[in-house]
Amino acid sequence: MSKLPTIDDDTRAAIESEVFRKLIAHLQKNPQVQNIELMNLAYFCRNCISKWYRSAAEDQGIELDNDQAREIVYGMPYADYKQQYQEPATAEQIKAFKASEQKASV
Repeated sequence: MSKLPTIDDDTRAAIESEVFRKLIAHLQKNPQVQNIELMNLAYFCRNCISKWYRSAAEDQGIELDNDQAREIVYGMPYADYKQQYQEPATAEQIKAFKASEQKASV
């Protein structure tokens, strides 16, 4: 394994912030990727990210409700996103989701 470079906390935070912004932009550019697919493959989805965002904001003394945090992550109000992009889950997706829930909780 290679030796990782030493990165100070401010630089690490800047790098991580940029990575997060790119991840959110990527998810916003690809709304056809359904949350249930993300959950089934990676055990997290856009809603999870919005909850993490809300929690991190709270740690910084900023109060956001769930809808506000979701709007930041989705790039639009959640209700609009659901209407425009969210498709009903298939029976296969629901079955896979139940299996992934068990794996994620282990």
